[in-house]
Amino acid sequence: MVDALFGHPRLAAIYDVLDSDRSDLDAYLGIAREFGARRVLDIGCGTGVFALLLAERGIEVVGVDPAQASLDVGRAKPGADRVRFIHGDATAVPPLRADLATMTGNVAQAIADPESWRATLRAIHAALRQGGHLVLETRDPARRAWEEWNRDATHRVTDVPGVGAVENWVEVTDVDGPLVTFRGTFVFTTDGARLTSDSTLRFRSREEVEADLLGAGFTVDDVRDAPDRPGREFVFVAHNAGGGSGQPCRRKSSM
Repeated sequence: MVDALFGHPRLAAIYDVLDSDRSDLDAYLGIAREFGARRVLDIGCGTGVFALLLAERGIEVVGVDPAQASLDVGRAKPGADRVRFIHGDATAVPPLRADLATMTGNVAQAIADPESWRATLRAIHAALRQGGHLVLETRDPARRAWEEWNRDATHRVTDVPGVGAVENWVEVTDVDGPLVTFRGTFVFTTDGARLTSDSTLRFRSREEVEADLLGAGFTVDDVRDAPDRPGREFVFVAHNAGGGSGQPCRRKSSM
């Protein structure tokens, strides 16, 4: 099931304005340069922000996302004809022999079901060329980020061009082990419409993610710090080891 924030046309249309600071993507652009990637698979591409940044740099990009409304927004953007958008999850992606696959933002954590997560990693492995890299980020559960997700800390009003003022905030509704469920509320002041979007994220430990990557045939090369959330997030760098079990990570560094 797609969260309303991404799947509801009215919310998808304002997503980029509400989440306008995407400086976190600079590190991923740097990684694409680091590996000399010419073909990139962007998992959970949403409205295509990162995919279009890559395409502007002459990189061949395939973006996949299960939210049709978000893809519709992405396809309407200038330059979108340079990106191949696919509606679905990673299992809908054909073998691409991609150089790099990315899962930015909350994408990895939003795949909360363990079997769906493992199937996603296997599908990404199949879409990469041998030696191709996967980069994904996930919050460190030890930092308990969800304790800051409440109305007082997140409430804001944003003036959206062509729409008017939109009031929004986030509140946690349930914490069940590694699963954290929260509700985003959006109020459109022009007509008083009130929409909500419920989301669940899985907080995985570093050891759990490494084990899942190894099980999918990846070798874990590095676990880096996230420049936009220093000390709060893991950024995993792994590569397609060509089948079989991969190897554990040998080092940790800063990005």
